Amino acid sequence: MAKNGDLFDGAGPRNGKGNGSEYSAKDIEVLEGLEPVRKRPGMYVGGTDERAMHHLVAEVLDNSMDEAVAGHADTITVELLVGNKISIRDNGRGMPVDPHPKYPKQSAVEVILTTLHSGGKFSGKSYSTSGGLHGVGVSVVNALSDDLHIEVARDRQSWEQNYSRGKPTSKLKNTGAAPNRRGTTVTFRPDPQIFGGHKFVPDRIYRMARSKSYLFRGVEIRWRCDPELLKGVEEVPAEDSFHFPGGLKDYLAAAIHADTLVHPDIFSGKSGRTGSHGACEWAVAWTADADGFLSSYTNTVPTPDGGTHEAGLRSALLRGLKDHGERIGQGKRVGPVTSEDIMVGAASMLSVFVREPEFQGQTKDRL
Repeated sequence: MAKNGDLFDGAGPRNGKGNGSEYSAKDIEVLEGLEPVRKRPGMYVGGTDERAMHHLVAEVLDNSMDEAVAGHADTITVELLVGNKISIRDNGRGMPVDPHPKYPKQSAVEVILTTLHSGGKFSGKSYSTSGGLHGVGVSVVNALSDDLHIEVARDRQSWEQNYSRGKPTSKLKNTGAAPNRRGTTVTFRPDPQIFGGHKFVPDRIYRMARSKSYLFRGVEIRWRCDPELLKGVEEVPAEDSFHFPGGLKDYLAAAIHADTLVHPDIFSGKSGRTGSHGACEWAVAWTADADGFLSSYTNTVPTPDGGTHEAGLRSALLRGLKDHGERIGQGKRVGPVTSEDIMVGAASMLSVFVREPEFQGQTKDRL
């Protein structure tokens, strides 16, 4: 009880001399550079488990896919190496290597790799749409890798630099002429201090690479894996190449190849130029003996938790069925049908391209 006019609100004495009450400016910690990522990796990659570690691969692969979708690359190579390392190479424009105007003592490559929210995807000038949207992808990969090597082939010259845990361990150096080569190669090993003993799973990365190639018909993705990593793994080859001119229709056909269909055709279509703002591609088939599913993508990034684009597909399918029912004089019969009824047994795939998509969280699981 308060005495002699003293005030007490349950939070401690007014004089600030209670237990743990010493709190001043010196207690305010300022995390610089990539320290926030290493301090709280879950905020950037969703955790420190196997799934989060594989998200690092997706971030680098998304950057290469953005180059392909923008029309600057047509080949991406994903190579899984011994020692829990992975290398991703594209034949795009290559990251800029000249000094950054705002940080003249650093190359643009170093700024991209060591600074959160840096990149060429904010203004929309370099990329109409992009999956690596937030400018944190490759810098987060760098922060959470104990060894990262980058090679840039640009303007007929080759450049290389090494990093560890977000900090450069060498200068960006010119390694000679590269007259017949261009693009960016990122090779990294996730930091065991962050991810413990988790290892890359060949099957998981193989499927990730293959799915990307379905989403953009203009890219070929080449897969390589050290045979040492495939012992006991039967369904993953040491080398493969993915190129699917049929896009999502090919993807869906492969996914349901053993299922019995209500109708033999896969219904598919597209609107707009792939990679441009507002473009959309879809494929739908109804299975007679299997559960349905809906796999969706935004700017080639998978959105397993769905979002507004999936809601739009369901609404469009329902509206289309009801319009057809009205045309053939069955309006009363289709009137009570809901979108849930439509999606029963429907195997569906949807890919959209949006200039500035709003995702829930950095891992981009929901649009």
